[in-house]
Amino acid sequence: MAEDEWVSPWWEPPLAGSEAEHLVGALDRLRTTFRYKVDGLDADELNTRIGASSITLGGLMKHLAANEDYMFDVKFRGKPMGGPWLDNGWRDDNDWEFNSAVDNTPEELYALWDGAVARSRETLTAAIADGGLGQPAHISWPDGRHPSLRRLVCDLIEEYGRHTGHADLIREAVDGRVGEDPPRDWQPVGAKRA
Repeated sequence: MAEDEWVSPWWEPPLAGSEAEHLVGALDRLRTTFRYKVDGLDADELNTRIGASSITLGGLMKHLAANEDYMFDVKFRGKPMGGPWLDNGWRDDNDWEFNSAVDNTPEELYALWDGAVARSRETLTAAIADGGLGQPAHISWPDGRHPSLRRLVCDLIEEYGRHTGHADLIREAVDGRVGEDPPRDWQPVGAKRA
């Protein structure tokens, strides 16, 4: 294959895009890598723990889904947590999303994460088109300053970077799946089929 014939996989950020394209591309690549690491598993596999850690792939899915909605609905838009988060246990347990994932079916967890990412992509695309990454978020720091949308995207990139590393280790323990990127033709499938 000639060098000019190489086509990037669908999750690869642009080689020379705008700032927004690069930041959103980096976030989407991490989302894709994370989704690949948790894809095609059943309840036992999603609840696997390694060593002394209580983190599971199912807990990571629920945690990152909550972060997606919190970042763009609450912090950016100033809306309360809604949808699947109306009945939650955060008042009594700061790690509720991690701890309660065992009570969700694999289908619920995949739908929760996929739905949150779809909502976030829609909100982020509209926000960038309507004011760019420099626009202020609704949330303010104690001194009254508002972070920019750019800062929120960078914070979510950091969150995914941390937890995709956790997912790497747990998935390898589940079934030996390793690697930075999914195969070029990979598409998410969700819960393991019986």
